[in-house]
Amino acid sequence: MRKVSYLPLWHLLLERGMTKSQMRIEAGLTTNVLANMNKGQHISMDSLIRICDALDCNLNDVVELVKTEE
Repeated sequence: MRKVSYLPLWHLLLERGMTKSQMRIEAGLTTNVLANMNKGQHISMDSLIRICDALDCNLNDVVELVKTEE
């Protein structure tokens, strides 16, 4: 089984000197979407595309699939 990890996004934000809240505002996301991401929960494809548009990056710069031990 695999799960979604937002670790690539967190690294990208660090590289750009941007906070999660700044990214949320730039991408037009709700606080709930950001909270779900912080918990490692799934978000909509629309939200992922908004992030990619706001940061001018690709989907693989935002998420990765990680194997779990389940």
